[in-house]
Amino acid sequence: MFVADDRVDVDIEIDKKQVCHYIGYEDNHKLSARISSLIDDYAEHAHHLINPLYSYIIKDVEWARGSIAFIEDSIIFQSRIIAQLLEHCHQVAIFLVTIGKYLGETTSQLARDGLILQATVLDAIGSDAVERLADFAQDKIKEIAEAQGLVTSRRFSPGYCDWNIGQQRMLFYALTGNTLGIRLTGECLMIPQKSISGIIGIGPPNGNVENYNPCKTCNKQDCPGKRYCQG
Repeated sequence: MFVADDRVDVDIEIDKKQVCHYIGYEDNHKLSARISSLIDDYAEHAHHLINPLYSYIIKDVEWARGSIAFIEDSIIFQSRIIAQLLEHCHQVAIFLVTIGKYLGETTSQLARDGLILQATVLDAIGSDAVERLADFAQDKIKEIAEAQGLVTSRRFSPGYCDWNIGQQRMLFYALTGNTLGIRLTGECLMIPQKSISGIIGIGPPNGNVENYNPCKTCNKQDCPGKRYCQG
């Protein structure tokens, strides 16, 4: 079992293309000079508003079948998609990342001041930043797995596929206090909003772990997580 609770000592490089996607632009949309300049300016200075933190713990998978997975220390995941993944895993990494509250507070203040465009751009930059941070944590977990001769899955979060968002509570329980100051609302949404929780399966290279992708057999067209799962 391994626990980390650290500030990320790296620069989070904002992906302008992804920021445009969060705003709602398609790939072939030509940005106006004003929008393009605004994104560039906010992306350049966003690090002043970002306090990147991550926390994760690695636990043994005791057994998984059907729509239930039993994890070390009485942790239970209820999801057919997750159970099918963890059937092939020896361990599971449970993680949490956040960029802190300052960017969200600034976004809210811009909106209150009537600067809706600026608020929209900054919010999109925050969404990209927290995804980049989740990538960073995922790479750290992958390094630990590879040192054991194991491989990792893509990451999965409550609220996607058939995994009920209420299972956020189970993830927070599993992290045993290393929750980075993040709190859950009654609806299991995270505050600060620019936070991501989830799991990553860890298993042998000859299992169906690295390539496990429920999106390939899912017909849902409006899933917000599909662009991440299809990679």
